Amino acid sequence: MADEVQTLTRAFSGLGGLGVDEQTMVTALAKWRKQPEKRSGFRKSFPGLFKDHGVIEKVEDDYILHLTAEFSRFKNLMVLWAMHPWERDARLAHHVLHQAHPAAIVVEIACTRSAEELLGARKAYMALFHHSLEEDVAYGAKDKPYCSLLVGLVSAYRYEGPKVSSDTAKAEAKALGAAVKSAGAAGTKLVENDEVVRILSTRSKPHLVETFKHYKELHGKHILEDLASEETLGETVQCLATPEVYFSQVMEAALRDGADSHGKEALSRVAVTRSDVDMDGIRAAYQEQFGTKLEDAVAGKAHGQFKDALISLIAGK
Repeated sequence: MADEVQTLTRAFSGLGGLGVDEQTMVTALAKWRKQPEKRSGFRKSFPGLFKDHGVIEKVEDDYILHLTAEFSRFKNLMVLWAMHPWERDARLAHHVLHQAHPAAIVVEIACTRSAEELLGARKAYMALFHHSLEEDVAYGAKDKPYCSLLVGLVSAYRYEGPKVSSDTAKAEAKALGAAVKSAGAAGTKLVENDEVVRILSTRSKPHLVETFKHYKELHGKHILEDLASEETLGETVQCLATPEVYFSQVMEAALRDGADSHGKEALSRVAVTRSDVDMDGIRAAYQEQFGTKLEDAVAGKAHGQFKDALISLIAGK
């Protein structure tokens, strides 16, 4: 009996992981039928979920909320997966603007979708919420230094062809360098620089890759090194130029011990939105940076149907 109780306790606790082990729970329903002493032993052995309350072991309210969240992970992932991509992006953006989710999600949507996909998300947003995405971003971020950048990013309709003017890219690399130097000298936010906002919110992705290459040649380091203190700008540059690296880092952060609720939600978001796009590149970037396979890292942290769904989306297994 002790082993069975321990197994069920692990299933409920998730050992700090993500999701729950549904199969173990279902098995206990059958095996422990008409054996109330086993359930009593389970309650006594799990102080994180139950606390002695006189004549009963009372379930802890905080853990009910935690367990509800873990049970919902698989459901939420499947709902995201089933949605039209435009609706999915519109709802993700709406959550950012109305439920205190990280602004990085808006950056992801604006910078890693094609021009038509971003336009579609904007159309879906207006149909669903009777406001434009641009006006809600402008209002929701009106007191933030990155407001103009976010509005520019979500309003963009970028050229997607291969042609790049090397001379223009080099000139804009110099302009970015001058902006970095000016902001450092004045103690101002680089994200509020109009020229920086213009370049990042209007230029094509191939053009920006060329610009960042010239920046490194001119200044001896990658532009991200000069953006270390400007999180939103750094996320923007990564999403535009190296999205696979960016998303691999988001996944790694989500799998860390102590990741917050927003971080954990990123697992489902990235797995669903990138599975058909660049997941192979994200897996390669993850292994190169962190020395292990992404699917193995997920298998070590997630549980039950949530784990199986994630691995299916990540590795096609």
